[in-house]
Amino acid sequence: MPEIPALDQSAALWSAEPPDRAGRPVLVLLHGYGSDERDLFGLVPYLPPEFVVAAVRAPLTPPFPAPGFSWYPVEGLDGRGPEHTTDAASLVIAWLDAVAPGAVVGLLGFSQGASVALQALRLQPERFAFAVNLSGYATPGSLPNDSALAERRPPVFWGRGTRDDVIPPFLVEHTAAWLPEHADLSGRVYPGLTHSVSEQELDDVRVFLEKQLAEIEAET
Repeated sequence: MPEIPALDQSAALWSAEPPDRAGRPVLVLLHGYGSDERDLFGLVPYLPPEFVVAAVRAPLTPPFPAPGFSWYPVEGLDGRGPEHTTDAASLVIAWLDAVAPGAVVGLLGFSQGASVALQALRLQPERFAFAVNLSGYATPGSLPNDSALAERRPPVFWGRGTRDDVIPPFLVEHTAAWLPEHADLSGRVYPGLTHSVSEQELDDVRVFLEKQLAEIEAET
């Protein structure tokens, strides 16, 4: 597989201008397959305003006729291999090191973006305060820092729908077994929800994020 290019810093959307970002926690939004940075950025009005929100664009272009961008390819039998998710998560970490060094950071991803968020958490357990997994999954396979992650157990919210037919059942089952062993897991399964995000889910995410803000403020 060709090397994934670095993330385009100029493509990121921010909820605050540089002078207003200092000292504030950063919430990074990672969109799903075939979308772009504008998709999840539309959630900003539903998120706690104390966060500086940054929505980034995935680095790859899916094959025609799929629109938008992707974090890693899904074509072929190994499209969800751990090396692809790890490469994408490493790019997110490198992007953060360049644009928000030293900031308290949380991750919120949808679908493919959620798998990248969880993989970044696994690569650097101490780098991230929490993660939100919306309709995504934990990538199978082991990583060197999984034991450190299990010891730290950062907060993770996992939301998914009962009618989501995009994520294969074996990945849902793997995630349901893996996450409680490596994170302080909370979340909900939403009856009738497809591969999407509902208002009820957004309400739950906001409650989760407000709780993380309280924890961050208590530690600073």
